[in-house]
Amino acid sequence: MNWEIGPIFRAVMRNKVGAVLIALQVAVTMTIIVNAIFIINERKELLARESGIDEANTFYLSSSGFGDNYNAQVTVEEDLANLRQIPGVINATQTNAIPISGGGWSMGLKTEPGVENEGVGVAVYFTDQHGLQTYDVELLAGRNFTDADITWRDPVKGDWPQMTILTQAMAKDLFPDLPYQDVVGKTVFINDDEPIQIIGIIDKLHAPWIGWDGLERVMLVPQHLLFDSYRYLIRTEPGQLDRLMPEIEALLADSNRNRIIRNMNSMTDTRERTYRGHSAMVSMLTIIIVVLTIVTALGIVGLVSFSVNRRRKQIGTRRALGATRFAVMRYFLVENFMITSVGVLLGAAMTVGLNIWLVNSFEMQRIDWYYIPIGMLCLWLIGLLAVYGPARKAASIPPALATRTV
Repeated sequence: MNWEIGPIFRAVMRNKVGAVLIALQVAVTMTIIVNAIFIINERKELLARESGIDEANTFYLSSSGFGDNYNAQVTVEEDLANLRQIPGVINATQTNAIPISGGGWSMGLKTEPGVENEGVGVAVYFTDQHGLQTYDVELLAGRNFTDADITWRDPVKGDWPQMTILTQAMAKDLFPDLPYQDVVGKTVFINDDEPIQIIGIIDKLHAPWIGWDGLERVMLVPQHLLFDSYRYLIRTEPGQLDRLMPEIEALLADSNRNRIIRNMNSMTDTRERTYRGHSAMVSMLTIIIVVLTIVTALGIVGLVSFSVNRRRKQIGTRRALGATRFAVMRYFLVENFMITSVGVLLGAAMTVGLNIWLVNSFEMQRIDWYYIPIGMLCLWLIGLLAVYGPARKAASIPPALATRTV
């Protein structure tokens, strides 16, 4: 089969401007689309991450006390007792921060005491023996806190208790050479030299900061907070959250006039708000991909249509000399494939270059190699589909009509 590569190439070179514009358009489209798809997939992986808690059935609120008659310890004890006996509530706990909410506490834990030893950053959640069930986390090794373990944290003294429960990820970062089961009983140090014994390991719980590289590094601390302002995390039975949220807000507000209840949010709303930027980026990049694909396809259609109209007499002459419809279609398909090939090869280099710039400028991950050949195949396919209509139109031109003098 004669593919007529030479004549087609010479014909393209006689109309360099149109061919160059289409090749550049294909290259730019590939560069943007491939990197955009990589970023979209990366963001979708972030959006799909599970925080470790029962998000669909969990909410939280803030309690802020005021006045001389406000007693934080009495209020917390009464609130938790009331919350835990409400029908539809699985459990509740007082805490200082909420997973994936954007704000919280962090500390550094060390396996050896001393300022000269480097610590591992960890998110801190203050809780009690009801925390594991409230967070809906699984205890993999060791034991839970007991009522006797829970102390009250004075905001002035800031003493740390002698025990903690860590996530599996935190245990791995502290003791990379040990299985998590063997980490139970180990001693770590906070504030450089305060010892804390690890009594348990839980499966997974996210820190408040979704952009942190230590997202799953969390420690649970057995302390209630003697602060004027704190949070309650409340887990409900499935289907009860919407009913219980306003009821509990009103109950807590009416039970103590020396405090205000505010900032009530479900974990579902918190996830939507926290990941809103990632969701918006996915939507925006998807629109860009669709628009660029359409524009590139229309550009190819326009160029080929112009070429067909300009070469009607040439096409008619070829048909009169015995060229089949398939041969005419093949001519334009091969011509487009050659132009698109230049574009995708240039686009492959530009794709790598843009990704290197993104990695260096925004600390993004390097693009996986297979995105580039897949992108090239997609652009080739788009080009062939775009040229099919005009090529078929060219093949249907009757020889007698095409050879008339216009």
